[in-house]
Amino acid sequence: MAKKIHDFNDMIRKLRKELFGKGPERIHTVVVDNMIISTLYGNLTPTEVFIAGTPEGKEMVHAARTRMIQNVYQQAPPEGMEELVEAKFLHLFSDFKLEEDIAVSVFLFDRTIELKGGKADGTK
Repeated sequence: MAKKIHDFNDMIRKLRKELFGKGPERIHTVVVDNMIISTLYGNLTPTEVFIAGTPEGKEMVHAARTRMIQNVYQQAPPEGMEELVEAKFLHLFSDFKLEEDIAVSVFLFDRTIELKGGKADGTK
């Protein structure tokens, strides 16, 4: 289980680094039924921090971050994601709290995510 979550987090980090120029510094991921929920810490670039210094800038950074990532996943999930979790990707729900530099992404799949010996959340 830990290896698959590590690989999943690496996929997320790599994609966000390619999109935004910086990937998250830390990712915490849990699996619940057919959802993978990732909390991403330390996402913002220095430029985004500067732009978010005003209310208008904050809205611009929030909208750009959430829309860009959702648009990417609407087109297709990262290569290898569905094979890794052995389920078909359906939707991404995401939000961003700029003040704390925390993002949350909920990945919804077509069935319960399971691994050998039990579910990916560690239960049997």
